Amino acid sequence: MKTFRKRGKRIRASDVSLVFQFVFFRLVGVWLASFIPFHLSFLLSTTWQLDLFQAHFISRYGLISLVISLVMVACYIFVYYRYRYDRIRQVIHRQKLAKMIMENGWYETKQVQSGSFFKDIPNGKAKDKISHFPKMYYRLEKGLLHIQTEITLGKYQEQLLNLENKLESGLYCELVSKELHDSFVEYILLYDTINSRISINEVIAQNGSLKLMDAMYWEYDKLPHMLIAGGTGGGKTYFILTLIEALLKTDAKLYILDPKNADLADLATVMPNVYYKKEDMMMCIDQFYADMMARSEEMKQMPNYKIGENYAYLGLSPHFLVFDEYVAFMEMLASKENTLVLTKLKQIVMLGRQAGFFLILACQRPDAKYLGDGIRDQFNFRVALGRMSELGYGMMFGSDVQKQFFLKQIKGRGYVDKGDNVISEFYTPLVPKEHDFLNEIAKLAQ
Repeated sequence: MKTFRKRGKRIRASDVSLVFQFVFFRLVGVWLASFIPFHLSFLLSTTWQLDLFQAHFISRYGLISLVISLVMVACYIFVYYRYRYDRIRQVIHRQKLAKMIMENGWYETKQVQSGSFFKDIPNGKAKDKISHFPKMYYRLEKGLLHIQTEITLGKYQEQLLNLENKLESGLYCELVSKELHDSFVEYILLYDTINSRISINEVIAQNGSLKLMDAMYWEYDKLPHMLIAGGTGGGKTYFILTLIEALLKTDAKLYILDPKNADLADLATVMPNVYYKKEDMMMCIDQFYADMMARSEEMKQMPNYKIGENYAYLGLSPHFLVFDEYVAFMEMLASKENTLVLTKLKQIVMLGRQAGFFLILACQRPDAKYLGDGIRDQFNFRVALGRMSELGYGMMFGSDVQKQFFLKQIKGRGYVDKGDNVISEFYTPLVPKEHDFLNEIAKLAQ
């Protein structure tokens, strides 16, 4: 019973009319509860005669009570819609899931003889009756939809194992993860994604994890390195500044590279290790790499060193190299310099997790020319913001990804892959107009 409760509500064939059932029985119940008390004494004291009932209920008192009860029903509808809208959405979702199964024919029927008045005489008529309806469960928990469906190796197994696109478009949700359990596949979707957006004050980094949305985290200790792509006006710069501000609230050490000498370069006036000249940036990359290698050796000499544990276990602070406009920087370099930088970056993304050295790399489009030799595959957390072409999404998430991308004119909106190959809608943290990044980062840097 405990397992059953965890799965949620069972989707049944009768749920194809669930919305009507839900509305009808609730409204009729409220109407009766508000109408009957006005006439309870009459109903208990009078005899059951049609003319008496007609005279009573069409009287002035009867009409007034009817109006009052209808007003009560209207108030109930308003209050329920205002404060229990999620409950209504759950009913709609369950009805859609039932219709999906019925309209796609993912069930089995058998013919049964219709009954007649005389039980021992068959009427010769047969009708279809559902003999097998797939087990599917629905649950909403902490802003996430959990939909589990049983896998029985039947003829509808392939359809039930690949419901992502139907669920995303039909329920207007975003797939967060897909997990296989014993005899069940569970789809976890982010419900009402835009309402899961958080403000910059809620972006908190702790225990190797950075909160970016409700129920969405960048777990950099487990899935290191972030790749950010997006064109002008997509919210990329504000997102990077948000990351910097959040990480400065911890004991992390940051290095900022901005080859275009733009917004991130302005941070040089309030914090150290900010570079925008080519030579300084190359020196910073070399130093970051050297520090990583030195720490890797030092960790092994520590008395509490343990195989399999990372920098945090030893009480060391993380280091982040925040690299904006990466492609623009690579185009500044000569061929030999280009090769040297790529070699160092490849070592950082391959070896940095254990030592606590992480790379946050941003560009307009992750061109394979400058992210070759498998470097791009090592970025476990990928964010694409704003308008991007199909080619750009292919470069970001892989050319074989089965995902429909939609454009919405909302700054800071995009798509994210958290390292599990599941692409979902993403909204960067909200930044109030009065928020001054330079002022806030200056306080944290001090």
